[in-house]
Amino acid sequence: MTRLMLPAGLLLLAACSGGEDKSQPEDSAAISPLQKAERPAPAEPAVDADLPDVAEETPPKPETKTAGDGKTIPSAIRGRWALKVADCKAKKGTDLTALTIDATNLRFYESHGELARVRESDADRIVADYKFSGEGVEWDRRMQLDLADGGKTLVRRDSGEGAAAGAMRYTRCAG
Repeated sequence: MTRLMLPAGLLLLAACSGGEDKSQPEDSAAISPLQKAERPAPAEPAVDADLPDVAEETPPKPETKTAGDGKTIPSAIRGRWALKVADCKAKKGTDLTALTIDATNLRFYESHGELARVRESDADRIVADYKFSGEGVEWDRRMQLDLADGGKTLVRRDSGEGAAAGAMRYTRCAG
């Protein structure tokens, strides 16, 4: 019985060796010149002159255009605007569609938005986050403001929860 157990035990040990190939010595001093000649050379990565460098494969980061300090609304956008031209001449408090824009604020009839973060801007466009308050409520809103018609029209697009659908076109009020 012990004769059968010994060969079986050796087979189990051989099976657990991890599968390492011990047929070729790893120490180069212990390898004969004949073994070195038979041994395949280590594979080198192929270099193709037509392939771009890794640095060229990395896509460039999108640039954020920012006019001025990136912390204020561009001066060309500032001023008084109204959805209805008649509201440009209405006295304060009756100008229901008016929007007044200064360096860091948007003022509507019953709400006020304070500039929180400029995402991108140039001389006649801004995409920014605003902290709004009005009628006892506070909310956050991202807005895109673009000038059109040579600066006579302001196109406003809101995004986020509760945002108005579609673009709103304001007319610049004189003075």
